[in-house]
Amino acid sequence: MQPKDIVAQFISEIRAQRFDNAKTLLVAEGFEYVGPNMRFLSPDDMISFQFAMAAIQKDLILRQLSADGEHVFAILDYQTNFEPIGDVRLALWFRVRDDKIQTVEAFYNAAVVENMLGGNLPAAVE
Repeated sequence: MQPKDIVAQFISEIRAQRFDNAKTLLVAEGFEYVGPNMRFLSPDDMISFQFAMAAIQKDLILRQLSADGEHVFAILDYQTNFEPIGDVRLALWFRVRDDKIQTVEAFYNAAVVENMLGGNLPAAVE
């Protein structure tokens, strides 16, 4: 599969809340997720966080997906059932190597997530 197809499949699995399937698309070693207010160095930690967020996820709308070699860029609307935050626009930058997602960098309004979580953000685990 091409990097763009791998990322599309990953987003589809997260949208459908099939987290075990989504995890199979991530590298086991050397993974990194970086967002404006959290960082995960383990696929398990990132998937666990996604699982915890599933309760408020109404939908995940893919607006744009483009690729340049191993780099894949996605723009999404994260629709929530949590009225105080409503919908969150996300920009994601993925790097795919050897048919697995190695890095994810997320860009979104961090204040929205911090307010929702009451300042209790997960810490990076080395």
